[in-house]
Amino acid sequence: MTGPEACEVAHGKAEAEHEKRTLVAVFASPVARYLLAYGRDVGYDVVLFEPDAARATDVPEEFETSTTVPELDDTADVVVTDHHRAELGPVLQAALSGRARWIGVLGNPRHPGPHVAALKALGVADADIARVHRPVGLNIGSRTPPEIAIATIAGLIADRTGRPGGFVF
Repeated sequence: MTGPEACEVAHGKAEAEHEKRTLVAVFASPVARYLLAYGRDVGYDVVLFEPDAARATDVPEEFETSTTVPELDDTADVVVTDHHRAELGPVLQAALSGRARWIGVLGNPRHPGPHVAALKALGVADADIARVHRPVGLNIGSRTPPEIAIATIAGLIADRTGRPGGFVF
């Protein structure tokens, strides 16, 4: 959308046209809570996947929470918000078996991603492991959960629209 139509949307005078988009935040965490809120704000259908129901007690009721991997079709973007969890490998293996458009794991890019070893231990093919993005989001120097969620959502939007992110137009 360009020209006058884009201005009408930006000024709240018209609805933006969105294709169906699903954001699955994996593991209840502070970042996940912001991802769910911001994701909903930008037009995603959002769901929290938390295999341990006891950990999802402080997630607002307004968000759908599932203890099983939701159906992942080609509208789904999956963001794993805690790379320290013991379930990391099996959760990613399940996500990779679906048709998710995009799968990523949060983590410091200066450290090796633990998801690689976890997936190799489960016998996941290198080509499938390569589908998992890490780091996630735009490089804006984010540190806090809301900043990390903003960088992640911005990166997903840039990826979906085929844009580089940042200030390159």
